[in-house]
Amino acid sequence: MCGIVGIVGRDPVNQEIYDALTVLQHRGQDAAGMVTSDGRHCYLRKDNGLVKDVFQGQHMRRLLGNVGVGQCRYPTAGSSSSAEAQPLYVNSPYGIALAHNGNLTNTEELMSDLFVEDLRHINTNSDSEVLLNVLANELNILHAIDPSPNDMFKAVGAVHQRCRGAYAVVAMVIGSGVLGFRDPFGIRPLVYGKRESEVGTEYMIASESVALDILGFKRVDDVAPGEAIFITNEGQVYRHQCAANPKLVPCIFEHVYLARPDSIMDDISVYKSRLRMGEYLARNIISRFSQRDHDIDVVIPIPDTGRTAALPLANELGVKYREGFVKNRYIGRTFIMPGQQQRQHSVRQKLNAIELEFKGKNVLLVDDSIVRGTTIKQIIQLAREAGARRVYMASAAPALRYQNVYGIDMPARDEFVAHQRSDEEVAKEIGADWLVYQTIADLKASALEGNPHVDDFECSAFDGNYVTGDVEDEYLRRLSDARRDINKQQAELAFGQETNVLELHNQA
Repeated sequence: MCGIVGIVGRDPVNQEIYDALTVLQHRGQDAAGMVTSDGRHCYLRKDNGLVKDVFQGQHMRRLLGNVGVGQCRYPTAGSSSSAEAQPLYVNSPYGIALAHNGNLTNTEELMSDLFVEDLRHINTNSDSEVLLNVLANELNILHAIDPSPNDMFKAVGAVHQRCRGAYAVVAMVIGSGVLGFRDPFGIRPLVYGKRESEVGTEYMIASESVALDILGFKRVDDVAPGEAIFITNEGQVYRHQCAANPKLVPCIFEHVYLARPDSIMDDISVYKSRLRMGEYLARNIISRFSQRDHDIDVVIPIPDTGRTAALPLANELGVKYREGFVKNRYIGRTFIMPGQQQRQHSVRQKLNAIELEFKGKNVLLVDDSIVRGTTIKQIIQLAREAGARRVYMASAAPALRYQNVYGIDMPARDEFVAHQRSDEEVAKEIGADWLVYQTIADLKASALEGNPHVDDFECSAFDGNYVTGDVEDEYLRRLSDARRDINKQQAELAFGQETNVLELHNQA
């Protein structure tokens, strides 16, 4: 999961890309980068770290030009080396800087083809570098000195034919403009907008509409599945459907957890879909216990992720809603922390219980999802230590039992707490008196109410159905091995100690 942005402006865009990446920081806290262009040269600054740490005053002054792209990254493929921080750059043809959100599922095949057939060398483990070189090669084949929008669309069409998986992309073609495109299933989000200024119209492409809002851009539309949008340096906009059989099957986890609640995705309000998740979850509880027999005294959300669903759930059940935990905002998201020990250590730093809201009560805790169970197990223990008589647990998402291969670094299957466990066994494992999960049908319905024209939702983390149709057991086994905490740590250590990967770029 990453945040990407591209801007074609009338004035220098370095500060605006910085602001957009800051707004999208929740999508990636590992690395950040930006490439700008004055029409002839490109200027790059990228490194590991938060946006505010990567870009200092001396860097911003050197990022010249009215056109640029940026990314904040959480590594789901490859390594966390700064060489894999994005945007990535190739100098032929034209000079292309690319930022990518998602994961390719046929990376190994593409790497072989790029070397054997296209005579291109891939120097990192990043699938984004593979995607960049596929795009560059398809543009190069056209032999256009001054590429037209139609040339861009032909190249994107060829990318769709070669690449499988999930990808939302912004790419700056030096001297020409900014290209954005989305995979034929629209798994990862991409939206564009415009802003009128005194000197003309400016355009922006981003992962989430909230980035547009913050900078005063008006949302125009989502980039459709398989569609490409090309914005020239002069501010002309061209759109074209580049896929043969596109379907809108966006990732449901954007609505569960990844996106900010104030974003609009595929014409669906993320906030409204999360409210509906709480309503559906309440109806599930009522169907099991009846409105009078559930014995819940108070509904308490896990801040901040469970708050939106918890309030309508409490209203539907007719019980009190209370804030029972105070969150330390200076602790990062435990879901994406790199090791189990670090995640465990962070929970008590992150949350403190308000004892008065727990003492002597039957408490229903609500969270967006349960992944490894590490965090929620400790939170339930905190509730009991605060004096709760009974502790129940409700998850606004169904049980996670399968890896997500499309851009979310979910663990190996056997690291999920729900792996090969019934709901009752999960409740016992995390220390809850009982546990209720959202159903997959209700989860889909909560988002679908916002836009009934969505063909389906990508729910593979819950149901194991991979929409691209190319994910086999052997691929999942290799992915599972790579994503185990211990294996990731060893790989990162080896990568950092034994290599100094060269990447061609200008360091601002």
